[in-house]
Amino acid sequence: MKFTAKQIASFIGGEVVGNENAEIYTFAKIEEGVPGAISFLANPKYEEHIYTTLSSVVLVNRDFEPKREIAATLIKVDNAYESLAKLMMMYEAAKPKKQGISSLASIAASAKIGENCYIAPFVVIGENCEIGDGCSIYDGTSIGDGAKVGNGCTLYAHVTIYHDCRVGNNCILHSGCVIGADGFGFAPTADGYNKIPQTGIVVIEDNVEIGANTCIDRATMGSTIIHSGVKLDNLVQIAHNDEVGSHTAMAAQVGIAGSTKIGQWCIFGGQAGISGHSTIGDRTTVGPQCGTIGNLKGGETLLGAPAMDAREYIRIAAYMKRLPEMDKKIKQLTRELEALKNK
Repeated sequence: MKFTAKQIASFIGGEVVGNENAEIYTFAKIEEGVPGAISFLANPKYEEHIYTTLSSVVLVNRDFEPKREIAATLIKVDNAYESLAKLMMMYEAAKPKKQGISSLASIAASAKIGENCYIAPFVVIGENCEIGDGCSIYDGTSIGDGAKVGNGCTLYAHVTIYHDCRVGNNCILHSGCVIGADGFGFAPTADGYNKIPQTGIVVIEDNVEIGANTCIDRATMGSTIIHSGVKLDNLVQIAHNDEVGSHTAMAAQVGIAGSTKIGQWCIFGGQAGISGHSTIGDRTTVGPQCGTIGNLKGGETLLGAPAMDAREYIRIAAYMKRLPEMDKKIKQLTRELEALKNK
């Protein structure tokens, strides 16, 4: 598919500077541009590349003013990064989707499959499952008895959804993620650990994306709930009976201990850890490798382990850099004080 700069600008509400008939058919990073590609410039540290890029069109913010001549056609928009995302979504939506059910898939007679679905070879769909319209389920995926998947979902290769779990509409589950494995529930005894049956389920609402090899455990009783719009990176662990609020985002290797309730629009940096039975308020930001203990009221930005206010953490980090110098000064002052005492 080919589009002109004028067509693209019309779609995203941009202003063309240069050749409005410049054609593009692919995307490229600005430093790796090729003729026929569209790139974007949002971070000023990449500005030098705009003067040498071979891309035909570059999206820039409206306040961008070039320091010298640029060969590429520019499209000025309010937010270059958001506009690029919008274009890429449009491009993906326009791609033809696979349809049809492979004869090598194993689908229980009692399962209900919606219209216009693609089910790849070696997919297993259990008894009384329900799959909505327009879903794409790729090879090796396993969906347990009684599980339900909504409309327009994409389940990549080797996704596992355990029995009775629920996935909403327009969700994306990446390869290897596991929905509904048993929570980590064991009762210690004199002879070892007795397993506590995990009788609940996982409920995933609409427009959720779950990264590769991320695990969301089923509840001991009731439901582990992932609310609408949540975005989870790869290798995230959500424990049993957790509840993750709408539009919360977690980077890779975040771990949330059991029975924790997380508010809406929270952000968790990579490898952050949250203690169990906690309540995290709305719009909390937890930095990378940050460890929290107990409840958080919301609206806070935290760093460090144990977690503390980001401004306080930065002040302490600044002092830590000065510790060797301070140590020398203290030793020198101690020697001088001893000398004065001796006199």
